[in-house]
Amino acid sequence: MCKASSMRLRRPLRGSGDERTMELILLNRECLLHLFSFLDKDSRRSLSLTCIALRDVFLDPRLWRLLSFSSLSQLRRDNFVLGPSLRHLSICWYSSRVLQVCNIEDWMKSSFQKDICSKHDTLVSTFLARVCRTCPNLLSLKLSGCGHITDQDVILLLEKCRKLHHLHLENCARITDRLLDRAVAHGTSLEEVKVDFCRNITKEGLRFVREKKPELKLSAVRSADMIPDSKPEEKVPLRRTLQKLLEFS
Repeated sequence: MCKASSMRLRRPLRGSGDERTMELILLNRECLLHLFSFLDKDSRRSLSLTCIALRDVFLDPRLWRLLSFSSLSQLRRDNFVLGPSLRHLSICWYSSRVLQVCNIEDWMKSSFQKDICSKHDTLVSTFLARVCRTCPNLLSLKLSGCGHITDQDVILLLEKCRKLHHLHLENCARITDRLLDRAVAHGTSLEEVKVDFCRNITKEGLRFVREKKPELKLSAVRSADMIPDSKPEEKVPLRRTLQKLLEFS
């Protein structure tokens, strides 16, 4: 059936779009899944809107074992399916905005920068919460340039996705040693952890993991050598300091 139907598809297709759709759905389910696998998320969704049969293929969990996003705006779209079949997830936002806005400490951001961040600061956290609820069989997670995710976002995922083998965090400014501590406690299936260019990871945190879980493959490119965040203490004006000295003298 698959081979014969494929031969038919090689012939020039004439007539209306409905006739072309009829030619395509003559393929069996496995062939359709294979064809869909070569399409990007937008193309899959567009094709799924042509008929009920192709929509059913689009919703098949077997089609969504791997999801990759190259911008945060893609997380808002309805061109993908989250479910128990998801094994590998990647969210990599390589944008100048990460360095110029998202990775700046909150207390140093201008009002304009805070306004920019407010439009996307919870996007990845909300998405990861959905993954926790619907994708218990996740095996690998990569987050790069996600400057607003916190330790708790990833810790919750470790608690819910107990089969996670590989965790790769890159240029995630809010990730700290607390995550490493919980990775030792909850990451029962973890085989590899990468925390590259995460400036709030320290040498002490890395040493703790290596001592408690030496079998874990741990990588931290540049992280422990970067300058961590430190909120500056409020400086009391000199006049107020003199007034206090006079009051207690």
